[in-house]
Amino acid sequence: MRLSIIVLLSVALTAARPASQTSESLQIYVVDVEGGKAMLVVSPSGESLLVDSGNIGEGAQRDAGRILAAARDAGLQRIDHLITTHWHRDHVGAMALVARHLPIGEFIDHGANVQPDPVIDAFLLHTYPQLYRKSRHTVVKPGDTIPLAGVDLRVLTSAGESIRTVMSGTGVPNPYCADFKRGSDANTENTQSIGLLFVFGRFRAVDLGDLTVNKEFQLMCPVNPVGTVDLFMVSHHGQPGGNSQVLIHAIESRVAIMNNGTRKGGQPAVMNVIYTAPRLEDLWQLHASQLSGQEYTVPGLFVANHWDRPQLAMPIAPLQQAGLGLGAPPAHDGPAYWIKVSARQDGSFAIVNGRNGFSKTYRPRADALTVSPR
Repeated sequence: MRLSIIVLLSVALTAARPASQTSESLQIYVVDVEGGKAMLVVSPSGESLLVDSGNIGEGAQRDAGRILAAARDAGLQRIDHLITTHWHRDHVGAMALVARHLPIGEFIDHGANVQPDPVIDAFLLHTYPQLYRKSRHTVVKPGDTIPLAGVDLRVLTSAGESIRTVMSGTGVPNPYCADFKRGSDANTENTQSIGLLFVFGRFRAVDLGDLTVNKEFQLMCPVNPVGTVDLFMVSHHGQPGGNSQVLIHAIESRVAIMNNGTRKGGQPAVMNVIYTAPRLEDLWQLHASQLSGQEYTVPGLFVANHWDRPQLAMPIAPLQQAGLGLGAPPAHDGPAYWIKVSARQDGSFAIVNGRNGFSKTYRPRADALTVSPR
Protein backbone atom coordinates (compact mmCIF):
# COMPACT_ATOMS: atom_id res chain seq x y z
CA MET A 1 0.00 0.00 0.00
CA ARG A 2 2.77 2.47 0.94
CA LEU A 3 4.74 1.57 -2.17
CA SER A 4 1.63 2.19 -4.27
CA ILE A 5 1.36 5.67 -2.80
CA ILE A 6 4.94 6.43 -3.82
CA VAL A 7 4.33 5.12 -7.34
CA LEU A 8 1.26 7.33 -7.70
CA LEU A 9 3.20 10.31 -6.44
CA SER A 10 5.99 9.57 -8.90
CA VAL A 11 3.53 9.48 -11.80
CA ALA A 12 2.11 12.81 -10.69
CA LEU A 13 5.55 14.34 -10.38
CA THR A 14 6.81 13.17 -13.76
CA ALA A 15 3.62 13.83 -15.72
CA ALA A 16 3.66 16.69 -18.21
CA ARG A 17 3.31 19.87 -16.19
CA PRO A 18 5.09 23.21 -16.03
CA ALA A 19 8.15 23.61 -13.86
CA SER A 20 7.65 25.18 -10.44
CA GLN A 21 6.36 28.70 -10.77
CA THR A 22 8.52 31.59 -9.70
CA SER A 23 7.29 33.64 -6.77
CA GLU A 24 8.38 36.50 -4.55
CA SER A 25 8.73 34.34 -1.45
CA LEU A 26 11.08 31.74 -0.04
CA GLN A 27 9.10 28.57 0.70
CA ILE A 28 10.04 26.19 3.53
CA TYR A 29 8.17 22.92 4.05
CA VAL A 30 8.84 21.26 7.41
CA VAL A 31 7.79 17.69 6.64
CA ASP A 32 6.50 15.28 9.28
CA VAL A 33 8.72 12.20 9.26
CA GLU A 34 7.79 10.98 12.74
CA GLY A 35 10.57 12.50 14.78
CA GLY A 36 13.10 12.30 11.98
CA LYS A 37 14.10 15.27 9.85
CA ALA A 38 13.11 16.48 6.39
CA MET A 39 12.89 20.12 5.34
CA LEU A 40 12.25 21.21 1.76
CA VAL A 41 13.31 24.74 0.78
CA VAL A 42 12.31 26.37 -2.52
CA SER A 43 13.76 29.70 -3.64
CA PRO A 44 11.66 32.30 -5.47
CA SER A 45 13.15 31.12 -8.77
CA GLY A 46 12.15 27.51 -8.07
CA GLU A 47 15.60 26.19 -7.13
CA SER A 48 15.23 23.57 -4.39
CA LEU A 49 17.06 22.22 -1.39
CA LEU A 50 16.16 19.19 0.73
CA VAL A 51 17.70 19.04 4.20
CA ASP A 52 17.70 15.42 5.42
CA SER A 53 15.40 12.63 4.31
CA GLY A 54 13.63 10.93 7.19
CA ASN A 55 13.83 7.51 8.80
CA ILE A 56 15.45 4.29 7.66
CA GLY A 57 13.81 0.85 7.71
CA GLU A 58 10.03 0.41 7.77
CA GLY A 59 9.46 4.16 7.92
CA ALA A 60 11.44 4.92 4.75
CA GLN A 61 8.58 4.38 2.30
CA ARG A 62 6.19 6.38 4.47
CA ASP A 63 8.65 9.25 4.77
CA ALA A 64 9.55 9.22 1.08
CA GLY A 65 5.87 9.56 0.25
CA ARG A 66 5.56 12.56 2.55
CA ILE A 67 8.65 14.27 1.11
CA LEU A 68 7.45 13.65 -2.44
CA ALA A 69 4.05 15.08 -1.54
CA ALA A 70 5.72 18.33 -0.42
CA ALA A 71 7.75 18.40 -3.63
CA ARG A 72 4.57 17.92 -5.62
CA ASP A 73 2.88 20.78 -3.78
CA ALA A 74 5.87 22.99 -4.63
CA GLY A 75 5.65 21.99 -8.31
CA LEU A 76 9.15 20.49 -8.32
CA GLN A 77 10.46 18.10 -10.94
CA ARG A 78 13.91 17.75 -9.36
CA ILE A 79 15.81 18.44 -6.16
CA ASP A 80 18.77 20.69 -6.89
CA HIS A 81 20.63 20.10 -3.62
CA LEU A 82 20.24 17.47 -0.89
CA ILE A 83 22.02 18.15 2.38
CA THR A 84 22.48 15.37 4.90
CA THR A 85 23.28 17.11 8.17
CA HIS A 86 24.75 13.96 9.73
CA TRP A 87 24.73 10.18 9.38
CA HIS A 88 21.97 9.09 11.74
CA ARG A 89 19.18 6.74 10.69
CA ASP A 90 16.43 9.31 11.19
CA HIS A 91 18.08 11.73 8.75
CA VAL A 92 19.01 9.56 5.74
CA GLY A 93 16.34 6.87 5.54
CA ALA A 94 14.26 7.86 2.50
CA MET A 95 17.11 9.29 0.43
CA ALA A 96 17.34 6.45 -2.08
CA LEU A 97 13.56 6.30 -2.55
CA VAL A 98 13.30 10.05 -3.10
CA ALA A 99 16.20 9.90 -5.58
CA ARG A 100 14.40 7.13 -7.44
CA HIS A 101 11.49 9.46 -8.20
CA LEU A 102 13.15 12.89 -8.40
CA PRO A 103 16.56 13.65 -9.95
CA ILE A 104 18.98 15.15 -7.41
CA GLY A 105 21.60 17.53 -8.72
CA GLU A 106 23.99 17.65 -5.77
CA PHE A 107 24.53 15.59 -2.64
CA ILE A 108 26.08 17.52 0.27
CA ASP A 109 27.41 16.15 3.58
CA HIS A 110 30.04 16.71 6.27
CA GLY A 111 32.29 13.80 5.29
CA ALA A 112 32.95 10.41 6.87
CA ASN A 113 30.73 8.84 9.53
CA VAL A 114 32.35 9.06 12.99
CA GLN A 115 29.84 6.85 14.83
CA PRO A 116 30.02 3.27 13.54
CA ASP A 117 26.65 1.77 12.64
CA PRO A 118 26.49 -1.34 10.41
CA VAL A 119 23.37 -0.13 8.61
CA ILE A 120 24.70 3.36 7.96
CA ASP A 121 28.17 2.08 7.09
CA ALA A 122 26.69 -0.28 4.49
CA PHE A 123 24.61 2.58 3.08
CA LEU A 124 27.68 4.81 2.77
CA LEU A 125 29.77 2.05 1.22
CA HIS A 126 27.31 0.77 -1.36
CA THR A 127 24.17 2.90 -1.84
CA TYR A 128 25.31 6.49 -1.38
CA PRO A 129 28.11 6.44 -4.03
CA GLN A 130 25.64 5.05 -6.55
CA LEU A 131 23.22 7.90 -5.82
CA TYR A 132 25.72 10.67 -6.49
CA ARG A 133 27.60 8.84 -9.27
CA LYS A 134 25.79 10.82 -11.99
CA SER A 135 25.37 13.97 -9.90
CA ARG A 136 27.73 16.06 -7.79
CA HIS A 137 29.05 15.22 -4.34
CA THR A 138 30.25 18.03 -2.07
CA VAL A 139 31.74 17.90 1.42
CA VAL A 140 31.25 21.28 3.08
CA LYS A 141 33.15 23.06 5.80
CA PRO A 142 32.18 26.02 8.00
CA GLY A 143 32.13 29.28 6.06
CA ASP A 144 31.20 27.65 2.76
CA THR A 145 28.25 28.95 0.80
CA ILE A 146 25.72 26.69 -0.90
CA PRO A 147 24.23 28.06 -4.11
CA LEU A 148 20.50 28.68 -3.83
CA ALA A 149 19.22 31.39 -6.16
CA GLY A 150 18.29 34.56 -4.32
CA VAL A 151 19.34 33.20 -0.92
CA ASP A 152 22.61 33.62 0.98
CA LEU A 153 22.98 30.12 2.42
CA ARG A 154 26.01 29.76 4.63
CA VAL A 155 27.45 26.76 6.47
CA LEU A 156 27.90 27.57 10.17
CA THR A 157 29.03 24.16 11.41
CA SER A 158 30.26 20.94 9.83
CA ALA A 159 32.38 17.94 10.87
CA GLY A 160 32.69 19.21 14.43
CA GLU A 161 34.00 22.65 13.46
CA SER A 162 32.34 26.07 13.58
CA ILE A 163 32.53 29.18 11.43
CA ARG A 164 35.46 31.37 12.46
CA THR A 165 34.24 34.65 11.01
CA VAL A 166 31.27 36.67 12.16
CA MET A 167 28.55 38.10 9.97
CA SER A 168 28.78 41.82 9.32
CA GLY A 169 26.75 43.69 11.94
CA THR A 170 27.01 40.85 14.48
CA GLY A 171 29.82 39.54 16.65
CA VAL A 172 28.65 41.05 19.93
CA PRO A 173 29.61 39.30 23.20
CA ASN A 174 27.17 36.55 24.12
CA PRO A 175 25.99 37.17 27.71
CA TYR A 176 24.76 33.57 28.10
CA CYS A 177 28.23 32.06 27.78
CA ALA A 178 29.08 32.76 31.43
CA ASP A 179 26.41 30.41 32.79
CA PHE A 180 26.89 27.62 30.25
CA LYS A 181 26.97 24.04 31.59
CA ARG A 182 28.82 21.50 29.48
CA GLY A 183 27.10 18.39 28.21
CA SER A 184 28.52 15.06 27.16
CA ASP A 185 31.82 15.11 25.29
CA ALA A 186 31.01 11.93 23.34
CA ASN A 187 32.03 12.25 19.70
CA THR A 188 28.78 11.22 18.04
CA GLU A 189 27.40 12.07 14.62
CA ASN A 190 25.30 14.79 16.29
CA THR A 191 28.51 16.72 16.97
CA GLN A 192 29.27 16.62 13.24
CA SER A 193 25.96 18.21 12.17
CA ILE A 194 25.92 20.66 9.32
CA GLY A 195 24.44 23.93 10.59
CA LEU A 196 22.93 26.44 8.17
CA LEU A 197 22.09 30.14 8.13
CA PHE A 198 19.54 31.24 5.51
CA VAL A 199 19.47 34.96 4.65
CA PHE A 200 16.75 36.11 2.25
CA GLY A 201 16.74 39.89 2.23
CA ARG A 202 15.87 40.82 5.82
CA PHE A 203 14.53 37.35 6.66
CA ARG A 204 16.96 35.11 8.55
CA ALA A 205 16.63 31.47 9.64
CA VAL A 206 18.92 29.01 11.42
CA ASP A 207 18.92 25.21 11.26
CA LEU A 208 21.69 23.35 13.13
CA GLY A 209 20.54 19.76 12.63
CA ASP A 210 21.14 17.77 15.81
CA LEU A 211 24.05 19.86 17.07
CA THR A 212 24.98 19.20 20.71
CA VAL A 213 25.13 21.75 23.52
CA ASN A 214 28.94 21.72 23.60
CA LYS A 215 29.08 22.46 19.89
CA GLU A 216 26.50 25.21 20.38
CA PHE A 217 28.92 26.77 22.89
CA GLN A 218 31.79 26.40 20.41
CA LEU A 219 29.75 28.22 17.77
CA MET A 220 28.23 30.95 19.95
CA CYS A 221 30.99 31.88 22.43
CA PRO A 222 32.55 34.18 23.40
CA VAL A 223 30.81 36.26 20.73
CA ASN A 224 27.61 35.58 18.80
CA PRO A 225 28.64 35.24 15.12
CA VAL A 226 25.08 34.78 13.89
CA GLY A 227 23.14 37.68 15.36
CA THR A 228 19.37 37.55 15.74
CA VAL A 229 17.07 35.52 13.48
CA ASP A 230 13.42 35.33 12.59
CA LEU A 231 13.07 31.54 12.48
CA PHE A 232 14.83 28.83 14.48
CA MET A 233 14.46 25.19 13.51
CA VAL A 234 14.65 23.62 16.97
CA SER A 235 17.73 21.41 17.22
CA HIS A 236 17.79 17.67 17.88
CA HIS A 237 14.00 17.28 17.53
CA GLY A 238 13.50 19.28 20.72
CA GLN A 239 15.61 17.01 22.92
CA PRO A 240 17.93 18.04 25.77
CA GLY A 241 21.11 16.99 23.91
CA GLY A 242 20.96 20.39 22.22
CA ASN A 243 18.96 23.59 22.64
CA SER A 244 20.94 25.42 25.29
CA GLN A 245 20.35 29.00 26.37
CA VAL A 246 23.71 29.95 24.92
CA LEU A 247 22.14 29.41 21.49
CA ILE A 248 18.38 29.86 21.78
CA HIS A 249 18.39 32.92 24.01
CA ALA A 250 21.21 34.59 22.09
CA ILE A 251 19.66 34.37 18.61
CA GLU A 252 16.33 35.79 19.87
CA SER A 253 14.23 34.09 17.21
CA ARG A 254 10.68 35.31 16.78
CA VAL A 255 9.40 31.85 15.88
CA ALA A 256 10.64 28.31 16.51
CA ILE A 257 9.51 25.15 14.72
CA MET A 258 10.11 21.77 16.37
CA ASN A 259 10.30 18.59 14.26
CA ASN A 260 9.43 16.29 17.15
CA GLY A 261 7.58 12.98 17.40
CA THR A 262 4.87 11.79 19.77
CA ARG A 263 7.50 10.59 22.24
CA LYS A 264 10.60 12.18 20.78
CA GLY A 265 11.38 15.71 21.85
CA GLY A 266 9.43 18.26 23.80
CA GLN A 267 10.84 17.38 27.22
CA PRO A 268 10.17 20.02 29.89
CA ALA A 269 13.82 21.10 30.14
CA VAL A 270 13.96 22.08 26.48
CA MET A 271 10.47 23.56 26.41
CA ASN A 272 11.38 25.80 29.33
CA VAL A 273 14.43 27.13 27.50
CA ILE A 274 12.36 27.83 24.38
CA TYR A 275 9.44 29.43 26.22
CA THR A 276 11.73 31.76 28.19
CA ALA A 277 13.72 32.87 25.14
CA PRO A 278 13.75 36.65 24.67
CA ARG A 279 11.40 37.95 21.99
CA LEU A 280 9.94 34.55 21.08
CA GLU A 281 6.41 34.98 19.79
CA ASP A 282 5.38 31.41 18.91
CA LEU A 283 6.50 27.80 18.94
CA TRP A 284 5.07 25.50 16.26
CA GLN A 285 5.27 21.70 16.55
CA LEU A 286 5.06 18.96 13.95
CA HIS A 287 3.59 16.64 16.59
CA ALA A 288 1.67 16.70 19.79
CA SER A 289 4.20 15.54 22.38
CA GLN A 290 3.32 13.21 25.22
CA LEU A 291 6.67 14.16 26.74
CA SER A 292 5.37 17.73 27.06
CA GLY A 293 1.90 16.95 28.35
CA GLN A 294 -0.48 19.89 28.73
CA GLU A 295 2.03 21.51 31.03
CA TYR A 296 4.46 22.43 28.27
CA THR A 297 2.72 21.85 24.94
CA VAL A 298 1.53 24.60 22.60
CA PRO A 299 -2.10 25.35 21.65
CA GLY A 300 -3.53 22.87 19.16
CA LEU A 301 -3.66 25.51 16.42
CA PHE A 302 0.16 25.35 16.30
CA VAL A 303 0.41 21.51 16.22
CA ALA A 304 0.39 19.91 12.77
CA ASN A 305 -0.04 16.21 13.66
CA HIS A 306 -1.54 14.03 16.33
CA TRP A 307 -1.84 10.24 15.93
CA ASP A 308 -3.97 7.79 14.00
CA ARG A 309 -6.32 6.92 16.87
CA PRO A 310 -7.25 10.10 18.75
CA GLN A 311 -6.97 9.97 22.51
CA LEU A 312 -9.66 11.40 24.75
CA ALA A 313 -7.33 13.82 26.50
CA MET A 314 -3.71 14.84 26.85
CA PRO A 315 -2.48 14.32 30.44
CA ILE A 316 -1.53 17.50 32.22
CA ALA A 317 1.78 16.14 33.50
CA PRO A 318 4.53 15.36 30.98
CA LEU A 319 5.03 11.67 30.29
CA GLN A 320 8.22 10.36 31.85
CA GLN A 321 10.23 8.84 29.01
CA ALA A 322 12.11 6.51 31.34
CA GLY A 323 8.95 5.18 32.96
CA LEU A 324 8.06 1.50 32.89
CA GLY A 325 5.06 -0.14 31.26
CA LEU A 326 4.33 2.66 28.82
CA GLY A 327 3.69 0.36 25.88
CA ALA A 328 4.14 1.37 22.27
CA PRO A 329 3.77 5.07 21.42
CA PRO A 330 0.64 6.14 19.54
CA ALA A 331 0.95 5.27 15.86
CA HIS A 332 0.91 7.90 13.14
CA ASP A 333 1.30 6.26 9.74
CA GLY A 334 -1.84 7.76 8.20
CA PRO A 335 -2.30 11.24 6.73
CA ALA A 336 0.49 13.63 7.68
CA TYR A 337 0.66 17.40 7.51
CA TRP A 338 3.52 19.79 7.07
CA ILE A 339 4.18 23.24 8.45
CA LYS A 340 4.88 25.68 5.64
CA VAL A 341 6.77 28.96 5.92
CA SER A 342 6.55 31.66 3.23
CA ALA A 343 9.14 34.39 3.74
CA ARG A 344 9.53 37.70 1.91
CA GLN A 345 12.62 39.83 1.44
CA ASP A 346 11.23 42.61 3.62
CA GLY A 347 11.54 40.25 6.61
CA SER A 348 7.86 39.39 6.91
CA PHE A 349 6.77 35.77 6.79
CA ALA A 350 3.68 33.63 7.15
CA ILE A 351 3.33 30.13 8.59
CA VAL A 352 0.53 27.72 7.73
CA ASN A 353 -0.50 24.57 9.62
CA GLY A 354 -1.31 21.99 6.93
CA ARG A 355 -3.68 20.09 9.22
CA ASN A 356 -6.16 22.84 10.06
CA GLY A 357 -5.26 25.64 7.68
CA PHE A 358 -4.43 27.99 10.54
CA SER A 359 -2.13 30.74 9.31
CA LYS A 360 -0.27 33.51 11.06
CA THR A 361 1.66 36.38 9.49
CA TYR A 362 4.68 37.94 11.17
CA ARG A 363 5.57 41.52 10.28
CA PRO A 364 9.21 42.51 9.73
CA ARG A 365 11.08 43.09 12.96
CA ALA A 366 12.13 46.68 13.43
CA ASP A 367 15.80 45.81 14.03
CA ALA A 368 16.08 43.20 11.26
CA LEU A 369 19.65 42.63 10.08
CA THR A 370 20.64 42.79 6.44
CA VAL A 371 24.08 41.26 6.64
CA SER A 372 26.73 39.62 4.57
CA PRO A 373 29.95 37.83 5.53
CA ARG A 374 32.98 39.96 6.25
